[in-house]
Amino acid sequence: MTVILAASGLVAVAALFWSAYGTYYVMRRDPGDERMRRIQGFIREGAWAFMLAEAKVMAVTLLIIGAVLWALFYWEVAVAFWVGSGLSMAAGFIGMNAATLANARTTHAVRRSLREALTVAFTGGSVMGIAVAGLATAGLVFVIWLFRREFDPSVVQIVTKTVFGIPGADVNFIKAALIVSAYSAGASLVALFDRVGGGIYTKAADMAADLVGKVELKIPEDDPRNPATIADNVGDNVGDVGGLGADLLESFVSSIIAVIVIALYVYVGRLNQDIQTLLAKYGITDLAIFEQNYWWFVLLPILYVAGGIVASLLAVMYIRYSRRTKDMQRILMNGFTLAAVLTAGFAALATALSPFNFIPFISLLLGIVSGVLIGFISEYYTSARYRPTRELARMYQSGPAVGVTEGMAVGMSSSLLVCLVLGIAIVVAYQLGGLLAVAYAGMGMLTFVGIMVSMDSYGPIGDNAAGIATMAKLDPHVREQCDVLDSIGNTTAAIGKGFAIGSAAFAAIGLIAAYLWSAAGRATEVHLPNVPLVSPEVGGLVMAGLITGAMLTYVFSAMLIRAVSRTADVMVQEIRRQFRENPKLMSGEGTPDYRRCITITAHNGVRRMIVPSLLAVVLPLFIGLVFGRYTLAGFLVGALLSAIMLAIFCGNAGGAMDNAKKYVEEGHFGGKGSEAHAAGVVADTVGDPLKDTVGPSLDILIKLMSVISLLFASLFPVQPWFLR
Repeated sequence: MTVILAASGLVAVAALFWSAYGTYYVMRRDPGDERMRRIQGFIREGAWAFMLAEAKVMAVTLLIIGAVLWALFYWEVAVAFWVGSGLSMAAGFIGMNAATLANARTTHAVRRSLREALTVAFTGGSVMGIAVAGLATAGLVFVIWLFRREFDPSVVQIVTKTVFGIPGADVNFIKAALIVSAYSAGASLVALFDRVGGGIYTKAADMAADLVGKVELKIPEDDPRNPATIADNVGDNVGDVGGLGADLLESFVSSIIAVIVIALYVYVGRLNQDIQTLLAKYGITDLAIFEQNYWWFVLLPILYVAGGIVASLLAVMYIRYSRRTKDMQRILMNGFTLAAVLTAGFAALATALSPFNFIPFISLLLGIVSGVLIGFISEYYTSARYRPTRELARMYQSGPAVGVTEGMAVGMSSSLLVCLVLGIAIVVAYQLGGLLAVAYAGMGMLTFVGIMVSMDSYGPIGDNAAGIATMAKLDPHVREQCDVLDSIGNTTAAIGKGFAIGSAAFAAIGLIAAYLWSAAGRATEVHLPNVPLVSPEVGGLVMAGLITGAMLTYVFSAMLIRAVSRTADVMVQEIRRQFRENPKLMSGEGTPDYRRCITITAHNGVRRMIVPSLLAVVLPLFIGLVFGRYTLAGFLVGALLSAIMLAIFCGNAGGAMDNAKKYVEEGHFGGKGSEAHAAGVVADTVGDPLKDTVGPSLDILIKLMSVISLLFASLFPVQPWFLR
């Protein structure tokens, strides 16, 4: 235990040192002339103001939930929850800070060479990527070390606590499982707040800026005359960087926690025949050997992710110092491939050192391969290099209605191949090693999360750099070169979204399985979990839960889309008002009120994020307490299936509409200012909230509801009160 935790902790600390160095490196670059520095100052000021306002709202919520956990369970559970939420919040701030420092510096670096600009932008993105992996691992190592007594094999068992001293309200649980679940729940709740709030902010500003600027006034993207340009660029940082960091940290943590909690319940139920059969698949035929090597069983996932951090650091170094200059996208993809291969190598070494056979490693490898396949499927359906997006761009010539309809069809059809890959991977993993192997496969997708987030965060920095080039009225060639960086970022982002969707499905399955285990009862009752779908006692409850869960994701998505559209409506009216009341704006002689637009989006982003985010906490508790454990199990499964389809559709439909518009802007089908371009802008504004607000939030929603259910499972009755 000590060696595994110490080695993993040192790797996590090294990752945090790299993030500090990356920030220092970016700060030393030249931010350009006075105009560029002033624009960067506006963006940083807006991003910090929003993130701080969001943090204040989150802090109150997190304090209340932590206090409830303290009262219901133990203080250790509350502390773990606060550690997870604090680190998730820190990830967002670290990434946003680095991105808002790197944007103008990337623009200025483009004036010297595209390769130097890539180095600056990617280093800024790697601050977030490596920090996410480092913070998540360091926090988990710290929590397990701090509460190591609860993880000791002589202590791990199902224990009982009386809630509020009420007779008959005894609850049973594994305290160690509660602690790590609380850590995951804290990270998940912050991630949902950040994704929802940041997504509302960035897409409302983007929609309003495009609709009034490009469509109505026919002015270029990021034109400084448009009052919403600064808010749009701020949104890239708070949504696509800050929200992304919290999101991927949460996904990373959830995938690890799913493995650890299942491992704990396997240990507790080791005397049961069905679990002994499962252990035999992992080469454990002697329970004495299993009990002696308990720590390996629980901590092997942490050793895997430590190897992933090392692999990500080496991949970052390769990308930064590679001398290739002709194909920079190839440099990034080579770095991604290098991280995947090295992660597999480190995992193989860790498995060889463990007392188990190679099923955990094979499952991990299955997750890595599945993630790569899903990522490339997403790229095929969203990249302008392939037929679906080019055909969509051609359809824009017939108007926005035809374009939006075709874009929706692209998103829906993309679910076929993604679900086939997921289904095959789940079947293979389950046959190899049961639900534990499925959880390992989900973790495999995010083991090298450091390089994935680095590549994803690099994109918004390139987008901001392009905006600053236009707003600072630099040579058009600078904007063109920045657009090259931005287009590379679109491809890497598509791959990242594919990994996020796939890992969400795997992690949620693992967490739901852990929930069923945690609701099982005492140690002698811990068997492999099952949901009695056609049972005469609870089958109806399960099916009702399935329908309700499937419904929730649509209502949740509607709330987010409505929040974006209504905020965008206010923004559109404000932009029109400024142009109407200040005619000098159009001629460039007047100065727009940028701060007014930033205030509108920030206020609405914070205000409208609260209800959807809390829904993910309140609804599972309500269903579990009122309708019982089995109804909640059905609810979670229904939400998972519905959310996977919606997330795939939203991500790929929005990505295809966006990149088809950019394909037109490159000069195809009439280029900028054509009817096809106007239709593309409208279609893009429809797709934007789908791919950057709804899709990523659904990934978090299903994991947060699963981990909340896991955390409070011991409080839920087996049957609802009206059937007793």
